[in-house]
Amino acid sequence: MNVSPEHGLPPSGTPRAPQPAEDRAASGVSAGRRKNAAPAPKDQSPLPVPLRAAERFAVIQNLLVLTGHFVRMQSRFMLVLIGSSWGVICQAVQPLTWRRLVRMEFWRSLRQSTGGGLLSVLVVAVISGLGIVAQAVFWLGFAGMTQMTGSILARVLVREIAPVLVGVILLGRSGMLIVAQLGVLTTAGKLRILSGMGIDPFIALIVPRTVAMTVSGFTLGVIFSVVALGMGYIVCWSQGIVTMPIWSFMFQVAASVSKPDYLGIPLKFLLSGFSVGLSSCLSGMDVTQNDSLSTMIPRGFSRGILSILTINVVIDSLFG
Repeated sequence: MNVSPEHGLPPSGTPRAPQPAEDRAASGVSAGRRKNAAPAPKDQSPLPVPLRAAERFAVIQNLLVLTGHFVRMQSRFMLVLIGSSWGVICQAVQPLTWRRLVRMEFWRSLRQSTGGGLLSVLVVAVISGLGIVAQAVFWLGFAGMTQMTGSILARVLVREIAPVLVGVILLGRSGMLIVAQLGVLTTAGKLRILSGMGIDPFIALIVPRTVAMTVSGFTLGVIFSVVALGMGYIVCWSQGIVTMPIWSFMFQVAASVSKPDYLGIPLKFLLSGFSVGLSSCLSGMDVTQNDSLSTMIPRGFSRGILSILTINVVIDSLFG
């Protein structure tokens, strides 16, 4: 049989050798299968169902991770503040906490916060007495509602305005100083040196300063209330608006205070100072090497304002 040199096939004029019956049957079956076979799938086939579900689950997981990270970052300082509050209370009631170093830090902080904020409190109290007490007494007398003077002054000035103003004065006068001092100590590594010497920074710095700010908050709050009411009475008495003695005026205001307010007002003064002192200490320690005074002080001020407002809202809701 002659074979074509190019394709290895016999020439067209040469007859092919007959195939066996088995080979012919196999070739027929193969041809039938090729005719009945389905077309080949395209390259862009749809994704399997398990793969789609896995991708959806990954998207949901990433969204939950981002949400949890945001919530944790926003509530982290508040949770730290609540836990540290319990730690300060537990350490403050233990006699062994008040060693010589802690007592010295307490008296130094008390002099700085009370003495430094006294002048500011007196000035703000005089302005409040002129602008709130005198105006309230004048317009209530003009409207024939003099009997409501005590209750309005007790609720507006002593209960609502005085704790907020005293807390803001403490925060601006003493709290920012604490933030700056502890922030510099933290960034310079001095707190780690204290820990290496066996001195706990929480007991040596946070506990005495927080207790000192608490005492200062109550002291300055009482001074603010008395001076504001007294200045308002002096102005009204000089203009002939009121004729009663000052003791009768003070007794009228004190008698208008409700029973829950006798507990709520001192708690506001105490807890406002407590929250300002503790939040300032924690803000000063919660810094990194990249922080400076321009970033520490605004962050500490915003946290202090938030703690003051939170304390007042919570007490109002409990004793309102």
